[in-house]
Amino acid sequence: MAEVLGKANLFTTCNYSHRKNQGGGVSLPRRNSGFGLRRRNSLPSLKLKSQALRSDFNGKRVVFLEKKSSNKKRFCQVPVKAQMQTGLIGRTQKWWEKGLQPNMKEVTSAQDLVDSLVNAGDKLVVVDFFSPGCGGCKALHPKICQLAEKNPEVQFLQVNYEEHKSMCYSLNVHVLPFFRFYRGAQGRLCSFSCTNATIKKFRDALAKHSPDWCSLGPTKGLEEKELVALSSNKDLSFDYTPKPVQPAPVPAQEEVLVSKEAPSESETNLPLPTSTTSLNTKDAEEKALVGAGR
Repeated sequence: MAEVLGKANLFTTCNYSHRKNQGGGVSLPRRNSGFGLRRRNSLPSLKLKSQALRSDFNGKRVVFLEKKSSNKKRFCQVPVKAQMQTGLIGRTQKWWEKGLQPNMKEVTSAQDLVDSLVNAGDKLVVVDFFSPGCGGCKALHPKICQLAEKNPEVQFLQVNYEEHKSMCYSLNVHVLPFFRFYRGAQGRLCSFSCTNATIKKFRDALAKHSPDWCSLGPTKGLEEKELVALSSNKDLSFDYTPKPVQPAPVPAQEEVLVSKEAPSESETNLPLPTSTTSLNTKDAEEKALVGAGR
């Protein structure tokens, strides 16, 4: 009996491997014997595996399709800012970046603002404080660019209020759009706020301070109190050493020197002056004698 069971088991295994190599499914023969029922119940996993093999993707590039869909999903998950930096998406130009001239520059920090004013020398420098969400700033920007094109000798500095709020607070800038004019040793010339309707105020200030002018000292830039305010602001990486206060000059007082030396011989040999009273009495006596002789 054991020998018969061994032969039957060997036959079934060989039959299964032969059909598997041919690509067909595996179907066990039905037998009325107890061995057949026991064998069919003991191989459910082989039947399921054969069905899975029968329903395979015949000739399709499964790996390529799955890789493509996964890459597309990853691409959608990349932030828009990162895609713009890597060049996957074209970067849209913002309104304050349009129409910029070679003499227009955006300030990046407090140190950059101070250095730009000092390095400008005798040039007229216009500091433009703006905000991306300010409608007046957006409407005024094209005209500022036109004025910058007509006045290439003037340096225009742009300060983004949203990126440098702390610096603007230290400089007492609370109204937008806001402008400040600086030049050479004079330092700040004027400061005002204007809109598209009051652009004449900006043109008048530009015409007033644009003529050539030679400073008689080093470039001043920001005022002393503004520099101190920037250095005391903890949000800014700006260091400044205040200048020592020099005392006011005291007017020279004349000193009277009293000579304690003895008088010289020439001074002692001088004749003593006669008093006027003694001379008058002698004249009176002579006149009286003359009158008596007559």
